[in-house]
Formats: sequence, structure tokens, C-alpha cells
Amino acid sequence: MEMVSAAWFALRVRLHCGQATLMRMQSRPGLGEERVTRNSPLPFLGLACAVGVSSIYYNQPLLSEMAKTFGSRPEHIGFVAVATQVGYACGLLTFVPMGDVMERRALMMRMYGAVAVALLLVAVAPKLIWVIVASVLVGLFASVTHIVLPIAPDLVTDQQRGRAIGIVMTGLLLGVLLARTFSGWVSKIHGWRWVFVAAALVNAAFVPLLWRKMPRLPPREKLKYTDAMRSLWTLFRTEPLLREASIVGALMFASFSCFWTTLAFLLDTNYKLGPGAAGSFGVVGAAGALVASVAGRLADRHGARWVASVGLATLVFSYVLLWAAVHVPGATTVHIAALVLGVVILDMGAQMTQVANQTRIFGLVPSARSRLNTVYMVVYFAGAAVGSWLSSLAWSSWGWNGVCGLALGFMALAALRHVTGVKDAAVAEVSGTEAAKTFLEA
Repeated sequence: MEMVSAAWFALRVRLHCGQATLMRMQSRPGLGEERVTRNSPLPFLGLACAVGVSSIYYNQPLLSEMAKTFGSRPEHIGFVAVATQVGYACGLLTFVPMGDVMERRALMMRMYGAVAVALLLVAVAPKLIWVIVASVLVGLFASVTHIVLPIAPDLVTDQQRGRAIGIVMTGLLLGVLLARTFSGWVSKIHGWRWVFVAAALVNAAFVPLLWRKMPRLPPREKLKYTDAMRSLWTLFRTEPLLREASIVGALMFASFSCFWTTLAFLLDTNYKLGPGAAGSFGVVGAAGALVASVAGRLADRHGARWVASVGLATLVFSYVLLWAAVHVPGATTVHIAALVLGVVILDMGAQMTQVANQTRIFGLVPSARSRLNTVYMVVYFAGAAVGSWLSSLAWSSWGWNGVCGLALGFMALAALRHVTGVKDAAVAEVSGTEAAKTFLEA
């Protein structure tokens, strides 16, 4: 008990120090001149991202249990995951640009509260169609994650941008992976509906925590919402590096979603393992997610494009291993061990690619980081929705071979776009400067 009390006290001290640091930064001009310090608020931003993004991943280990509840086939229940990701993409398009227009603390508090209500609607839904509708709302409001994320590069120099994004992305990615673990084990004990009740309580509790721990965060410039929305196309049209990163990210995440959407079906069909086992793979993947912070440092040292290249190669290797894991001769324990190793490598590759892409885009137009993130993440999660949908169909028609083949196809397209993209870092920097001028003139 004393250890728990001491840990809680230490956490409160750290959050208090982080809040004080953020308030000092917000009260002075030149936020980019600050350095990442021991008392940086970045870990708290990582926690905020984790709470927000986890809401859209609770359903993935539960799909097989939901299918049993509603008597649905895999290709039909897969629409729950698709609906959540489509809602998330819509939220990115409609809500995230508000981060450049409105005071961000109040906006975040409203959206975390709305996520809590949407999660409760999933928990009480009497039919599959209502689960799908409520899942759209969950995704829509969970896009608050990407109002939080662009705050990170505002707090550091350009030379430390990769490291700052890596720290916050570590929290976000742990939220993505541990959400699956949480949902799998709570469902095993109490049933899948209670997963969403518990998640709603977590999001509701985070609203007063934001009020206490975050200062007011006004926009960097005065801008109308309609002007912010019109500028999204300007940014996409004038910046080739943003287009490249968005397409590569979408294809990568489509591949990533292939595995996580169908994992519960694989474990249930081949090994008679339930949602608890599927959720446990989130803990395994968390080991791979920890590479995000390292990837940020490598991006600062070697360049974000180099990190993206390594990440894509790692992803391809992971899917070869995940395919072989199911077909290699041996006992079930051998297969599960190979799947575990594949998941670690899969998540390492995904996190490296994601950190590299966001390090690149956040260097383009500092005053429009929420909108840059909007463009990138809308395309990114559109890819996730396509991956979830097609992987459900691939599983129904061809099983694990079809899922892995589809994922490798996505990765081949991502690699092709990557190698034909902006190769020279100097060219990328010049294009970013030109885009900023064009954007400001527009």
C-alpha cells in the first residue's frame, strides 16, 4: 500500500511539474525555442493521446464475441471495426482543424465527454446495426487524439521535433495496443458490453483531469473555421511531401489493420482461443511500440526518410513471419511463439514509419500543424477502414493466407510510393518553404 501511495504521489508531482512547464511555455513567445526537459509536459500529452485513441480499438478483440451475440458472420461483424475507423476519419476531417481555430483545452474536454457518451451507446445497443451507428460516433469524437498530438512539436526546437513526437507517440501507441489487452480480459470476465462501460468511465474521468492539469491553449493565429477547412485542400495540393507521407501512411495502416482485425478469428478458428488471448497480443505489441521514442531520436539524427525506409522493410519482414507462423510444423505453442515474435516486429515497423511520417509533415507549416495532421490522418484512417473491410472479406474467402497476402500487397504499394517520392531532404525542405508561402498567400 505504501508503494502504491508513493507511486501516486510521484505521478502527481510529475504531472504538476509538466503543467507548470507548459504554462510557462504558453506565456512566452517562441515556444519552439524551448528544449525537452525532465519536467516536460510531453508525458501527460502522451497519456491524453492514449486515453483518446484507445476508444477506437476496444472492439477489435471482441468481434468474434459480438458475432456470437448477434448471430452475425465475420464479414458482417467486421463492419463494427470499419464503422469506427470511418467515424474516426470523419472526426479528423471535421474536428481536428478546430485545433487551429479554437481554445484547445475546452475543445478537448467536450470531445472526451462526447466519447464517453458514445461508448455507453455501444454498451447498451440491442442490435448490430445500433452497434455500428454508435461505433461511428465513438470514432468521430475519439479524433480528439489528434488535437492533442500537434501540441508536442510546439514545445521544442525543430532539431528536437522527432524526439518530442516520439515521446507523445509512445503514449498514443501504447493506448492503441493496451486497449486490446484491456478489452480482451474485461470481456473474458464480465462480457464484451462491460468493456465499453468501463471505457466510458475512463474517458469521463479524464475531463476534470484535463481541467486541472492543462492550461488554456489558444490558437496561434486568428482564423475562421471555414477558412481552415478551405486551406486543407491548399495544403494537400501545394505540398508533395504531405501527399507522399499520407499515401504511405494509409497503405501501411491498411496492412496493420489486416492483422488486428482478423487476429481474433485466427485464434478462435485455429487454436480455440478467446478474446482474452487476442487482447494479450496487445501487451506483446506494446514492446514494439516502445521503439517510437527511439525512432524519433533516429529521425533527428539520420533523417525521417531513413527511418521510414527501415520501418517499411521491418513491416514486410513481419508479415512474412506472421504467415509462416501459422504454417510452420509444430505444436500450438510453437505457432503462438512465432505469432508473438511477428507481432513485436510488426508494431516496431508500424511505429517507426508513423513517427517518421509525422516528423516530416510537422516541419512544413508550423501555424497549420492541426490542419497538416488532419490531411495526413484522414488519408491514414481511410486506409485503415479499407484494410479492415478487405481483410474481413479475405479471411472469409481465403483464411490466413488471404489476409497475409493482402497485407503484403498493401506494403508493396507503400514501398513503391516511398521509393518514387521525395528523395532529397534538401528538396523536401525547399518544397515545405514554398508550400508555407503559398498557403499564407492563399
